[in-house]
Amino acid sequence: MVPFTIDLEGKTAVVTGGGGVLCGEMAVALAECGAGVAVLSRKLENAEVVASRIAEAGGIARAYACDVTDRASLDATNAAVESDLGPCDILINGAGGNAPSGTASVEVLEPEHLEDDEARTFFELDPDGIEFVFDVNFIGTVAATQVFSRRMAERGAGCIVNISSMAALTPLTKVASYSAAKAAVNNFTEWLAVHLAGVGVRVNAIAPGFFLTRQNEALLTNEDGTFTARGDKIVEHTPMGRMGRADELIGCMLWLVSDTAASFVTGTVIPVDGGFNAYSGV
Repeated sequence: MVPFTIDLEGKTAVVTGGGGVLCGEMAVALAECGAGVAVLSRKLENAEVVASRIAEAGGIARAYACDVTDRASLDATNAAVESDLGPCDILINGAGGNAPSGTASVEVLEPEHLEDDEARTFFELDPDGIEFVFDVNFIGTVAATQVFSRRMAERGAGCIVNISSMAALTPLTKVASYSAAKAAVNNFTEWLAVHLAGVGVRVNAIAPGFFLTRQNEALLTNEDGTFTARGDKIVEHTPMGRMGRADELIGCMLWLVSDTAASFVTGTVIPVDGGFNAYSGV
């Protein structure tokens, strides 16, 4: 259930990364408010699960396999969405991810790590891994926006919401590539908001705190459901004392896509994080 409803009847929403936990909930909420929703995922079966959930609830949705790092895939998907649902009015750029080869295995470099063949420090980060992380998080966001927002600019109306991260606001240990890529998303959000202001397209971002997803579950939880050491550290540094639920992103997302409630809101990056970004640790 959405926390409140807005009128999205007649609008088409495109959600990249829509087969995931967080953006899947966003897709469901957009449909509940009346939008026809294009659920995009690299794996079609993941998008189909979300689209089926929407259809079973009486909403309108279509599932599409789409790789945001492949311009041909984006162009083909956009053509299919326009044919099936109409031109995009709302774009949620949620596709993203990380790569172990672009991630350090230690938080702080110690002298002994330089002699440890098993340690992956800054010096062992794989350029291909770093490139993959930037491609899927930043370049994919740029490319998807170029494809799906062109018609918005032509019509003089539309809304884009990029999905950033806490790592963009304060870089997290280990995830060097991911933190940098999401910081680029924040900067791009602000730049694009200025660039598109003259054609009536609003651009904002949500920076989620810590939510359990398929991508981070193994890193943050043990097999028995308890938190790992890193998971415990996150909760300890979240003033509200817990991780977020996927549905707790919905209110912010609906506010940002509402042309009535957020008509003068553009260029913002809004943390939804239980106070994580505000807490200094002391």
